[in-house]
Amino acid sequence: MSVENKVYVVDDDLSARNGLTRLLRTAGYAVQAFDSANKFLKSLGSEVSGCLVLDIRMPDMSAEELADELKQRNTNLSIIVVSGEDCAELKRKAQEIKAAVFFRKPVDGTALLDAINWSMNPSINGKDQKKKNQSNEK
Repeated sequence: MSVENKVYVVDDDLSARNGLTRLLRTAGYAVQAFDSANKFLKSLGSEVSGCLVLDIRMPDMSAEELADELKQRNTNLSIIVVSGEDCAELKRKAQEIKAAVFFRKPVDGTALLDAINWSMNPSINGKDQKKKNQSNEK
């Protein structure tokens, strides 16, 4: 499986983390799961791409801090946010960290798999067109 098909799950809820991991592995993704943002960051190598499924409320680091750190490291991760709550404040935070999608737990498995596929596939989500436009502008 290619590095591009790697999905990272960061959720402090063991049940949610295990459920998401099982779903993603069954769908054919290489999955690494973490119970904290710090453990996730410590595991990252120099070239990181794929998708991060992130619980927006983690005890050790805010989603904003994690997104800032990922940006500083020049990672190529799309972010999908999951949360036990569905409120305007959390949706705003998800937008601020440029999350591709926001899901309320429990997450619909089919919708999550579709969102991951969409977020990691440039020909579907338009990222390849943006790259073409940027290189044409140079």
